[in-house]
Amino acid sequence: MSTSTSPSAVSRPAFIARLLDGFGPLGTLEPEARRLLEQNVRPATISAGSVLFRDGDACESFTLVLEGRVRVQKVSETGRQIVLYRVEPGQTCVLTTNALLAALPYGAEGVTETDVAAAVLSVGPFQALLATSAVFRRFVFSAYATRIGDLLMLIDEVAFGRIDMRLAQLLLTRADASGIVVATHQDLAIELGSAREVISRQIKDFERRGWVTAARGHVMVEDRAALDGLRRRG
Repeated sequence: MSTSTSPSAVSRPAFIARLLDGFGPLGTLEPEARRLLEQNVRPATISAGSVLFRDGDACESFTLVLEGRVRVQKVSETGRQIVLYRVEPGQTCVLTTNALLAALPYGAEGVTETDVAAAVLSVGPFQALLATSAVFRRFVFSAYATRIGDLLMLIDEVAFGRIDMRLAQLLLTRADASGIVVATHQDLAIELGSAREVISRQIKDFERRGWVTAARGHVMVEDRAALDGLRRRG
């Protein structure tokens, strides 16, 4: 991810320890690779709501998220959006990896949903580690393969999944302990890659059935069992 960041105030040893604790495979790096990582990786903090990269931007660094959450989304020319995935603590961004490996620009945008603490490795050291460290290569490509699998599942859901089943799943996933989903109809539409009008009609249908109660800015799940039953039909 390309970032505009300020350095963390933690000590260098504490930062490295936090990085290795958050990304276990890096703890088994070969001695020379570990020295290269420790000499070049730097801490970064990014405030919530920051745009880390835009569609078409050049990639300038490899970022490992230590704390917080980044939303990666695709926005069409008409303004329609779909959330591709989120990068959370202990994860990296597959679009960043792809951009670095293929020397390509980003194909989507990344936005911080919360304040983010991260470890950032510039292009040169990233390429050097990739070329010389088998452990680092396994770490990078394992994360890459996992995220590609997630994206294939998303494509399958968008292309073939029924919107009522997908909405039921999303509401159950996002509901807190009290059954409240803090999201607008537009937020839910973005998550599902649909139109706000489609989601609004589906929520009204759920309301008629007594499964949810909709209010401004949130949805209350009233019947988890019914939503779960609908979700399981898929």
